[in-house]
Amino acid sequence: MSIVRVLARPMLASTFIISGLDRMRHADATAAELAPLLGKAAAALPVQLDEKTLARALGGIQVGAGVLLATGKVSRLAGTVLALTSALNALVEYRTSDGSTKEGKAHRRGSLLKNISLTGGALLAAVDTAGRPGLAWRANQLATAGKKAGTAQLKHTDAAVRRLAHNVAGA
Repeated sequence: MSIVRVLARPMLASTFIISGLDRMRHADATAAELAPLLGKAAAALPVQLDEKTLARALGGIQVGAGVLLATGKVSRLAGTVLALTSALNALVEYRTSDGSTKEGKAHRRGSLLKNISLTGGALLAAVDTAGRPGLAWRANQLATAGKKAGTAQLKHTDAAVRRLAHNVAGA
């Protein structure tokens, strides 16, 4: 693993871990902030959960995915989860922030840019293969190798059948 990945992953993950811990500690505030989304999520679930529990679960998911990203374990999945939570956070913070004053608008814009940047970083982590070939490349290589092996086998079989036919015709 490169030194950049060793340093960058924990640096990016730290924001998500701290944010997730804050969401878990202040579940009431998180539930109030995310009320429109959590209410719909709670209604869609097959089990009965309140918004506060879902807020804690969202915080726990952020902490878990952040730790996985920081340690480099299942980092592509963790990056995807963090990108989704970051995009959700950007949407909610933008909708709930004060945009009536000049300072409020500046804070709203800065918060939106921060969240968009974090989402971009998480998306980069989601597609980072750490120098190893991705799944699409591996599948393409496997298909190419299979095609070559199939063509070689077909030529070998054709030659064997032609020899057999020649031997039968000459006998």
